Amino acid sequence: MTQGGQANPGRRMVLGAAVLGAGGVTLGLPGTAGAAAGKGHGSYRDLPVPTVVAHRGASGYRPEHTIASYQLALDMGAHVIEQDLVPTKDGHLVCRHENDITGTTDVAAHPEFASRKTTKSVDGVSLTGWFTEDFTLAELKTLRAKERIPGTRQENTLYDGRWTIPTFEEVLRWAEQEGRARGRSIWLHVETKHPTYFRGLGLGLEEPLAELLRKYGRHKKNAPNFLQSFEPSSMRRMAELVAAPRVVLLDAADTRPWDFVQTGDRRTVADLVKPEGLKWIAGFAQGIGPTLNLIIPKDAAGKLGKPTTLVRDAHAQGLVLHPYTMRNENTFLPADFRRGTDPAAYGDAFGAFKLYFEQGIDGIFSDNPDTALLAAADFARHR
Repeated sequence: MTQGGQANPGRRMVLGAAVLGAGGVTLGLPGTAGAAAGKGHGSYRDLPVPTVVAHRGASGYRPEHTIASYQLALDMGAHVIEQDLVPTKDGHLVCRHENDITGTTDVAAHPEFASRKTTKSVDGVSLTGWFTEDFTLAELKTLRAKERIPGTRQENTLYDGRWTIPTFEEVLRWAEQEGRARGRSIWLHVETKHPTYFRGLGLGLEEPLAELLRKYGRHKKNAPNFLQSFEPSSMRRMAELVAAPRVVLLDAADTRPWDFVQTGDRRTVADLVKPEGLKWIAGFAQGIGPTLNLIIPKDAAGKLGKPTTLVRDAHAQGLVLHPYTMRNENTFLPADFRRGTDPAAYGDAFGAFKLYFEQGIDGIFSDNPDTALLAAADFARHR
């Protein structure tokens, strides 16, 4: 059902009924480090191309960053599942896209936490709400996840309140369990969120992340996970701690990574996507995750323009490209591929995927991994 509309078979169906209770799966014990994660996975270069990265799990169908969202993405066949990491007050790494949990949990409905609402500046942006770093893990576990954009994804609100916030260690146990059941490694794409901000609070992300990766045998060169950050210094720090492949995320061309702002580095993303900047990134990372606008810019009307040379230039430095993010809804698609006037209705996502794949990208982040996989199969069959 579209929001406030009639049934539309082209919009969305309830998928993966078998995993409705995925948030209640029994998570396996750590066991021998790397029992499922460290064997038989090969290099990231062996992943299918285009690689489909499930953005925050199957977040087009389930509240993001829940075990259920990850499970559905895996069941759909996604090649890699993404996690974003933020810390708790007592130093645990949990999976949330932001440390501000106002919009992704039911924290506002908990009177015992009313006094925790506050205003903070995170990477230069003023935010008012509730933040993970002000809660212990035990306190966070009393909350339940909910849909982040209910106006666009009304159907996903069906699952509000079903699942808790997972720790990254719980995700690693889940990946081990699924890896044993499926006889293969489960690939993850793991982002350090706001690392400079958290290091300033005494809650550095890189060291506890490296410790968990070592514990589960995911720290080696061919480990089945990518590490990623919008702050290059975070990936340089991770390069000193583990050998797992690393990716530098790149926002709009006129922006600067927050660690650059803090250290006085005047380079912008526009500088980093030039051959000299890409060569610098290749010195400590194996890939980049650019916004799709850096691959094909949009004009003021939201229509696509002429592709840039970023794909060619990055490949010349040996870097893989996993741009972000494809979503099926009109509101997120380039204007060229929107269909009808309902912003929450699905547009021509397959057409958009095809155009981006034609640029030579190695993979793509998508909220709708089933759509992305079909598009990737079409592209592979016809190229």
